[in-house]
Amino acid sequence: MASPRRIRDDAPPDAEDPRWSCVIRCSLIGLALVAPSSTAQTWPTKPIRLIVSSAPKGGTDTIARIAANALSESLSQQIVVDNRPGANGQIALSLLAKSPPDGHTLLMHGAASKVIHPHTYAKLPYDLTRDFLPVGLMAASDYILSVHPSLPVKTVGDLVLLARARPGQIAFSSSGLSSLPHLAGELLKLRAKVDMLHVPYKGGGPAALAILSGEVALMFGTGPTVVHYGKSGKLRLIATASEQRSRAMPDLPTVGETVPGVVVTAWYGMTAPAGTPTATVSRLNAEIAKAVANERVAKAIVASGLEPVTKTPEAFAVYIKAQTASWGEVVRAAGLRAE
Repeated sequence: MASPRRIRDDAPPDAEDPRWSCVIRCSLIGLALVAPSSTAQTWPTKPIRLIVSSAPKGGTDTIARIAANALSESLSQQIVVDNRPGANGQIALSLLAKSPPDGHTLLMHGAASKVIHPHTYAKLPYDLTRDFLPVGLMAASDYILSVHPSLPVKTVGDLVLLARARPGQIAFSSSGLSSLPHLAGELLKLRAKVDMLHVPYKGGGPAALAILSGEVALMFGTGPTVVHYGKSGKLRLIATASEQRSRAMPDLPTVGETVPGVVVTAWYGMTAPAGTPTATVSRLNAEIAKAVANERVAKAIVASGLEPVTKTPEAFAVYIKAQTASWGEVVRAAGLRAE
């Protein structure tokens, strides 16, 4: 009688053996179940591109570089900052909208591109609701009204009187048409009933250079953009566009103490392309919150003139919706429309 066939431990499996067929089927099922989880756990698998909607040296660029340094460490992957200024953020958002939704392309942006553009542009090259996913906030700052030292004003009251005496002659710079600094200037004009000339630039950095050179007389700038120059005497900081005086600069009055209703807050958040996995967005948000809670990172944010702020993706989406409605009222009152 023939001896039963024996399979050595090191022998290759016999595909016709029903026992091996069962093992192979079960293994394939197991791999299918494990694969999605493994993919999520291995993100990021390559360097992350962080698009910035402004030129270097502005507030958005400053917070983007702080975020890039912090998240590169926690994610163990390089984050490359890619400045794409122009069209008041539309170039950067268009790039993001066309990027693969795999978590390897993100955007750091300010408020204007999300909450003002819907009111000032008849048509945008993307759908702000459909094409993007809010990831989270990282920092915020009240705008500071700054003037060139050659302008003979030391207070908001002085500025209002001078603007009334020189209608349309005092120029203010901004980071772009219908940007938040532009709207801040329009809000001041509206509330103080004065006429000033708006001069748009491609980003907060160029707008700051314009006032530093005396090309324009004033601007609303964020802490990272103007505080350093105020301390060095290159700019004169005359008021904050906040509801209450800044804890960092308690001697600086608010614009509202002279012209009520001028409150403008800059915020900086991260956005991903629509379709980015929920797990990736959740992890990104958690890493941002962890970075902001880190003492070293928080100090860097504060040193730049910003305040560390975090929100969940859901809370960030609600905040954007509320801000959009609020600024819509200002845009309509000022009769603004982008060309």
